[in-house]
Amino acid sequence: MEQKIQERIATAENAAGEYFKQGLNCAECVFQSCLDMQNLNLPKEVIALASGFGGGMGQTRNTCGAITGAILALSALKGRNPFEKETPKERIQQLQEVYIPFKEMVQEIEQQYGTLICRELSAPHGDFAGKARKQNCKQMISYCAGLVVKYAEQNDSY
Repeated sequence: MEQKIQERIATAENAAGEYFKQGLNCAECVFQSCLDMQNLNLPKEVIALASGFGGGMGQTRNTCGAITGAILALSALKGRNPFEKETPKERIQQLQEVYIPFKEMVQEIEQQYGTLICRELSAPHGDFAGKARKQNCKQMISYCAGLVVKYAEQNDSY
């Protein structure tokens, strides 16, 4: 990967980790760090879209919030406007191409961590409120933010 992309990945990773220290949840950290790096012209209140995904979706410890935040961030960057296609058939056909970077990113996360489930990711680190679990989550948040940059850069064709 070229140096410029590596630098952007590192910037996103660092920003996401800093947001975690500031009290943002996992999904908010990934989403906001990626929004910071783009010129999307979205209102700052858009971060509220990520709030419910923290703690594995509303603190149910299901799908990891860093992952759902990454999907949300990549969607903001590379998502489609379905109304650009005239017919439902065209919109449905378009989805197969649209889903590719999202699928690949999620598969890369699962390959790296062995699971996408918050409770499974955090269980080896003891008490959910403990320092070890928080440190693990911060690392994963940073990793997911970096992947958003990687996949956004790789998929400039949309």
